Formats: sequence, structure tokens, C-alpha cells
Amino acid sequence: MSTSTGRLGLRAAALAAFALVLAACTAGTAVAPSPTADPTKDKLAQVLARGTLVLWTDPAYPPQSFKVDGATRAASTKCDANQLTAPEVSGYDAETGKLVAAALGVEPCFVTAPFDSVIAGNWGDHWDVAWASGAITADRMKTLYMTQPSYSTPANFFVAKDSPVTKPEDLSGKEIGACSGCTHEQYLKHTLQLPGEQIDFRVNDPKIVTYNSEPPGLADVAAGKLLAFLCSQPVGAAEIKKGVALKMLDTPAFYTQKTGYLDRGSAYDQVAFMDKINSIVKDLHAKGTLKGLSQQFFGTDFATPAASFDLAAIGQQVP
Repeated sequence: MSTSTGRLGLRAAALAAFALVLAACTAGTAVAPSPTADPTKDKLAQVLARGTLVLWTDPAYPPQSFKVDGATRAASTKCDANQLTAPEVSGYDAETGKLVAAALGVEPCFVTAPFDSVIAGNWGDHWDVAWASGAITADRMKTLYMTQPSYSTPANFFVAKDSPVTKPEDLSGKEIGACSGCTHEQYLKHTLQLPGEQIDFRVNDPKIVTYNSEPPGLADVAAGKLLAFLCSQPVGAAEIKKGVALKMLDTPAFYTQKTGYLDRGSAYDQVAFMDKINSIVKDLHAKGTLKGLSQQFFGTDFATPAASFDLAAIGQQVP
């Protein structure tokens, strides 16, 4: 999932100005530490006492998250040496995390790890929350807590630009790529469950080929090594924009609510932390900040549908 240095350099300049505006929008909501919460037991108190919000990120997943080439690490950062600082990471998910950190009055710090380790839970408190363009699913609710969604996207099939395939049903029994362990692989296996949504499985008995990340699989489709790839619409669209010879099938396979993940296996009480994050995300929706962020990175408004999502409807209990 490489990104050209020139494109990132231009984007970095725009992001710097945009970040100042976003910081101004959220600075007034910074949280004061509770005099009664114990930072050795309570996650929100720990984050505030530490002065950093540790966020998981994928540095090669544009436009959701990517490492900014040439970015300068602040000398005064509180982030550990093995963590990336705010100027070094950008993208919709990364900027969402930065906005939440700003509202908390702490510094955002980023760590990387395989996505499989995120959805598996039991993070050992190596990071506090993950905006990973991950969906709310029944399966992931077993290991993770779900926050108010930050955006909502369709998942679409992508085929080679000159492919005769026109609809998902044409792909039944064929080789289709998907990210390993993600909602797209579950959809192809007919095991996907999305709380509050009825799923129409349009492809039967596919030969599934899994990838750790989407761009290599999409590249294989363009090269004729694979018939199709199923992924989030903005991921495939970003590859097309980069010049990869693909086309998107118009009929979406399904829609997902992209959430922030908290670890059910954390050693800390997360009730106050969850409540505060949800309050901040709802405020960012209400102000139109996430809508603007979506239009900046995706070229369209994926945020507004997530703003009206009723998180209570999924029946989640914290703790």
C-alpha cells in the first residue's frame, strides 16, 4: 500500500492547515482528570494522567491511514520512541484519532501491528483504541467494544478494467480476493453478521484468496492473476485513482459502520473512557467536522450515515 512521496508531500501541507482548524474546533472540550478515578484501574484516568492517547494505525492503508514521508517528529513529544507522532501519520482514521485526542487534551501517539491482532482482542493495553476502518460485527463484539461509528461505507467488488463481469452474481464459483479475517472474507464465506442489517449474499461458492492487505490483491486483479477482489469502496477507488487498471461493480455487496475498537480484555475499567469517546465522536458529527474530513480524504460524505446510527441497538454492555 505504498503512496507516492510527491502526493503525500502536497497532502501534508494541506493537512497541516486543516489540523489547525480541527484543533481549534475541539480544544474547548479538553477533559480534566477526575479527582476520584484511579489511573491504575480506570482507562480514561490512565490516558489523562499519561498525557497520551495510544492509537493503533496501519501506515500503508491510504486514504484511511498512511505514514507521511518527510514528517518531523516533535522534540517535545510524550510519545515513546517506538511510537509514531501526529505529524508522521495521516488519513481519515488517523485524523479521527487525533481529533479525539485533542478533545481529551492529550497527545496522540500511534503504534502498528497486524490487523488480525486488533480484531483478536487481548491487546495487553499496548494501545488504547483503534480506528482501523473496522466494522461493527457480531463476531468482533465478542472480543471488542464498539464506539459510535465515525463513517459508513459500501463494500464493492473490483475487477480488471477490461473484464466482462458486470454484476456480483457473475463471480459465483470464481477466485475472489479479500483481506484475511475481515468482513469481506466473512461475506464470501456467508458467515458475516452485521447487527441491525440484513445481508444479501450475492456470490455463492467462491474460491477465496486472502491477503494481509488490499492493494496487493487489487494489483493481482489488474494483472489478471485473480478475477475479482472485494473491499471497502474507498480502498478500491483509491487504487483506481492511482492508475491501477480496475473497475468497480456498481452493486454493493453490503454496507458497514466503521467504528473505533476498545479491547474487552483490557486490565482497566473502560466505562468512562467509552462514554467520553462516544460523546466526542457525536460532537464531531454534530459540528460537521467528520463530514469535512470524509470529503477531504474520500471525496464524498461517508460520515453523515454513521452520525445517525443507534449504537444502543446493538445491545452492547460495557463492561
